[in-house]
Amino acid sequence: MDTHEFAERIFLNLPYDPNSQQIQLIAALARFCSPTANSDSVFLLNGYAGTGKTSLTGALVRALREAGVPVVLMAPTGRAAKVFGAFARYPATTIHRRIYRGTEGGLMAYAGEVADNTFQNAVFIVDEASMIGESGVDDGGLRRNLLEDLLHYVYSGVGCRMLLLGDTAQLPPVGCDESPAMNPAVLRSYGLKVTRVVMTEVVRQGRRSGILYNATWLRKAMLRSPLPEPKLAIDRFSDVVSVPGEELQDAISASYDEYGIGETLMITRSNRRAVQFNLAIRANILYKEEELTRDERLMVAKNNYLWSAKVKGLDFVANGDIAIVEHIYGTEERYGFRFADVTLNLPDRDISFDCKILLDTLTSEAPALERERFAALYDRLLNDADLFTPSTPLKARMKILRSDPYLNAIQVKYAYAVTCHKAQGGQWQSVFVDLGYVPDDAYGMEFYRWLYTATTRATRRLAFVNPDTGAISIDD
Repeated sequence: MDTHEFAERIFLNLPYDPNSQQIQLIAALARFCSPTANSDSVFLLNGYAGTGKTSLTGALVRALREAGVPVVLMAPTGRAAKVFGAFARYPATTIHRRIYRGTEGGLMAYAGEVADNTFQNAVFIVDEASMIGESGVDDGGLRRNLLEDLLHYVYSGVGCRMLLLGDTAQLPPVGCDESPAMNPAVLRSYGLKVTRVVMTEVVRQGRRSGILYNATWLRKAMLRSPLPEPKLAIDRFSDVVSVPGEELQDAISASYDEYGIGETLMITRSNRRAVQFNLAIRANILYKEEELTRDERLMVAKNNYLWSAKVKGLDFVANGDIAIVEHIYGTEERYGFRFADVTLNLPDRDISFDCKILLDTLTSEAPALERERFAALYDRLLNDADLFTPSTPLKARMKILRSDPYLNAIQVKYAYAVTCHKAQGGQWQSVFVDLGYVPDDAYGMEFYRWLYTATTRATRRLAFVNPDTGAISIDD
């Protein structure tokens, strides 16, 4: 199949007639996927909200499969992988599950050893690539460079190449000023030839959406210098509303009734505000009096590799994963911390497993267990006379603690209200965006990216909470 025929196949798999920008993109993708194209090339597709990136990528996946070309779909988180697989109508996995090799006993290597890529002439497509960091993450005591490991894995395969999908207007990875995976210069520094296409034209359906109208205005405003005062279009569209603070409880309750708890989310700017909202929602809307109940919705606060070791299809429990408590077997206090033995269900992957969770992080205002407190837990375990004899060598103790259930208890938070970084990569039908207490001088690029990312988490209804602040003007 030549390049022209493959482009026609992509076109026929689209559910609508493409605009001129999308036609040019289809031609570029057909050239990139051609067997004659350089295998050391990467395609960088930066698609803003409402530009049709999702539909076009789905059409590409179906065209590749019809042409007999191996295709592999990946995303940074379990929720993002589920969303990606749904619109592409083809299974997607997390990046970690695909590229890292397991170790003895089934545990994922803390060293993050990169697996062998056994594919030949495959096209790897990675969604939400703007979330991929380059500076490394600290899990199990060793830092890894996820972007470097991803590139090493893909391009070690014979004739393999990669398409990175992302949105540079969204928040970059924590600690980064911009997303390295969306930066052509960074990718070229790894020896790759970069083709970059930026989709900016909102498709016809999107022009009727208030969610996409606001997202598009914010994205365009980010290109202006100096940055203008943020402006929101509220109540002009049926899918965007404003909610005063005194009406928030009723609004969230109504959203739970209409869309369900699992499809309703409050997004706020800080962990402290998230804790306050979570406690208020549990007490005043869900009428939960106990600290933890069955059907509790939790969000994982840090990657965890221990409890997934014996669970088929579960590579690891990821930071940001949503989990539902199915059973509570008991709680205990030990080493100065509180724990619970539970069965968790990951609805995004429809997997249930038994584990131990750390209760101390539920209402902590830190993103996860503070480093000092984790060090204190580690020290108490390391010197536990019930676990070790005085003659047990330090190296042996440390090895045993790598699989200790208390040290590796899953760190969780309530999941009714979260920070924007925790929500990134997922979408919900109904989203409430907390704009209360935004200072007048807050509207720098970081705030714009935060507001854009929060806005684009909603698919059907977007509610701005307390938007009448001095930092934001309302365009009715």
